[in-house]
Amino acid sequence: MNISYNWLKQYINLKLVPSDLAKVLTDIGLEVESMESSGKYDHLKGLLIGEVRTCEKHPDADKLFITSVDIGQEKLLNIVCGAPNVATGQHVVVAPAGTTLYKGDESMQIKKVKIRGAVSEGMICAEDEIGMGNSHEGILILPGDAPVGIPAETYFNPEPDTLFTIGLTPNRIDSASHFGVARDLASFLRNDKDVRVTRPDVTSFREGDGSYHVKVIIENDQACRRYAGVCITGVNIAPSPLWLQKRLKSIGLNPINNVVDITNFVLYELGQPLHAFDADTLKGRMIVVKNFPSGTKFITLDGIERILSDQDLMICDAEEPVAIAGVFGGLHSGVTEATTNVFIESAYFDPVCVRRTSKLHGINTDASFRFERGVDPGITVYALKRCALLIEEIAGGSIASAIVDEYPNPIRPREVSFSYDSAYRLIGEQIEPDTIKSVLASLEFEITKEDDHGLTLLVPPYRVDVEREADVVEEILRIYGYNKISIPETLKASLSYSKKPDQETLIDTLSNYLCSNGFFEIMCNSLTKSAYYEHLTTFKSENLARLINPLSNDLNVMRQTLIFGGLETILYNTNRQRPDLKLFEFGKCYSMKKQKPEQNKDPLGKYHEEFYFSLFLTGKVSASGWFSRESPVNFFLLKAYLENIMVLLGIDPETASIVSVQDKKDLYEQGIRYQAENLDIAELALINPEILKTFDIRSEVCYAEIIWRNVLEINKKHQVSHKELPKYPEVRRDLSLLLDRSVNYERIKELAFKTESRLLKKIHLFDVYEGDKIEKGKKSYAVTFILQDPEKTLTDEKIDRVMKKLMDTYVNQLGAVIR
Repeated sequence: MNISYNWLKQYINLKLVPSDLAKVLTDIGLEVESMESSGKYDHLKGLLIGEVRTCEKHPDADKLFITSVDIGQEKLLNIVCGAPNVATGQHVVVAPAGTTLYKGDESMQIKKVKIRGAVSEGMICAEDEIGMGNSHEGILILPGDAPVGIPAETYFNPEPDTLFTIGLTPNRIDSASHFGVARDLASFLRNDKDVRVTRPDVTSFREGDGSYHVKVIIENDQACRRYAGVCITGVNIAPSPLWLQKRLKSIGLNPINNVVDITNFVLYELGQPLHAFDADTLKGRMIVVKNFPSGTKFITLDGIERILSDQDLMICDAEEPVAIAGVFGGLHSGVTEATTNVFIESAYFDPVCVRRTSKLHGINTDASFRFERGVDPGITVYALKRCALLIEEIAGGSIASAIVDEYPNPIRPREVSFSYDSAYRLIGEQIEPDTIKSVLASLEFEITKEDDHGLTLLVPPYRVDVEREADVVEEILRIYGYNKISIPETLKASLSYSKKPDQETLIDTLSNYLCSNGFFEIMCNSLTKSAYYEHLTTFKSENLARLINPLSNDLNVMRQTLIFGGLETILYNTNRQRPDLKLFEFGKCYSMKKQKPEQNKDPLGKYHEEFYFSLFLTGKVSASGWFSRESPVNFFLLKAYLENIMVLLGIDPETASIVSVQDKKDLYEQGIRYQAENLDIAELALINPEILKTFDIRSEVCYAEIIWRNVLEINKKHQVSHKELPKYPEVRRDLSLLLDRSVNYERIKELAFKTESRLLKKIHLFDVYEGDKIEKGKKSYAVTFILQDPEKTLTDEKIDRVMKKLMDTYVNQLGAVIR
């Protein structure tokens, strides 16, 4: 949210310079994300205020006009202009020939030229061409009283300003306005007697005689808690005065017309959204607040036809909807140049209702932003009076009706009990009761009851987020000052027992290992798009946990796997010239299962969540250089990382069995699964190229996944043990086995340890051969066996007996030929 320093000073007499003010704002919970100085308009030099005397179509160009412009000199300037909104009688900003215009770091000198045969002696400027805004839809049109011939710098009289960008947290909607920020600042600076916050005066408001009246009916008083309005007649729609335009432009808003600009001004001044209707378009001179049936069509102000839900609260006239309550106006009821009578709306709509509608239709407006979070129901009428007075002053209208204020169920201030002991427990330091009461009074909390132990408070209506004692403590602390709380010299702690295995310790261990090996941790959104699962059999779309009210179609379901978030990350980085990636993620996956009839009593029973740990490798391990060749990642590199991780988790990969993954062909091109103690513990695979193609990923992606629940189950039984280093040497023997192609290495390993469990320590496959030099249907395995006796040195005779026993086993059970 943008806050203008000069605008802010209209409500509080600040002595702080912008840099110091930024620190104070951050200290009280309104974090200043950036500061930008403005108001030094050197680029206005040479520009003059002019009046368009004549405007004719260019005879040789459809989109050009030939104008004569008075800039206060004896001779009128002939200027060829391409703006669609140029017209006779307008007061404009003119850059005569010889003037230099600046736009960012670029500059352009205006010259006397011929355009399609017509002489042009300057340029009529748009607001973005002179640094007064961002619009380039047409030339900047000034009010009719702008003096002709004076320098633009004199007319605009720019004053230095500072724009604060505040990272407003969702609970602090009370500060989504200049007055709201001023109110918070006044509370923080309450000990400075010269600092006062000034609320805009509306005492001069007088209700009209009822000559023009709009009746208001609330049919859904749960979604619309309060609705107020007033009619103003005789309004002259025109550009806003310069001061109002400057206020809006200072926070990045483009002026539209005086009435709409006033509603925007009050919104950013007080935080109350307002809406101006062309009162003559309201059929029956009536406003009805109600819901319409699902399927009703409604065209909003942007010209888009929306299909309404029966949950959408609508502002209607006697016959049809005219606006979506708290979100967006309708196309045919807004203020136009022909409007003379307006009805101003000021209301309090239920935050949940507004948010549901806003997200359903994908409409985010300044009004919905505030209504979703909860506006102050106490300023509904006050803001309406402020707006009406400004319209009378600026647009020349007159208030024609009494204020209609429908408030069937008034919102009562929330009562909260506050204990001094609880404050001490939460803050860690004693704050004097008088100081606490001073802070609360400055924040407009009302003390209804007081004793030695605490207070009973009424929360001001504008603080919709303060609901409990802890919230009150937070308010006291942020105004009192977090920096005033001293750091204790003693540390109080209690010993606690955590169940083994400690999941967080395991996660930290694995994270440290992977980060030290060049991996980066990613944290992907648990929300994803359902389209990823439409054609999968491994993760069926009917098992998706779907959101009832999703933010978008890209975030409409809970993820069933970590794969797609990782692939999105790979694509994002690859598109930014970072194709060589080593990634890992810890995260939960979610699914929904069909329940048996007897299980339907538990509504959450059909949902299931599972914790997983995933690894991704893609691109190159190392780039090519003068001393090394380019090396792409591969399946076996990730296998090495995975088996090291298994060791860290207390699982010996040598004793784990490995099987081929056959049930995930839609996800994996090929893969293996590790099993231990009859549990699946990990999968290692190459992602299916068809999946990669949908993400437009051209490089191979290696993927590993650890099933965390099963790993923890095995880790519970894991006992840290130690043993003496062997005193006697190990012996290596190699065998070359000619086997049928159907025999896999896992079978060779299994038979070896069954045959010789005491002396055989390790077995390792170091070569596989298939080709024309051996019999068809056969393959050759070259296997290393490591033997060791913990009690004595092995003799040749003993080694030979063991190897013969192994060879006989392979010959008898596998039909092997020893080569």
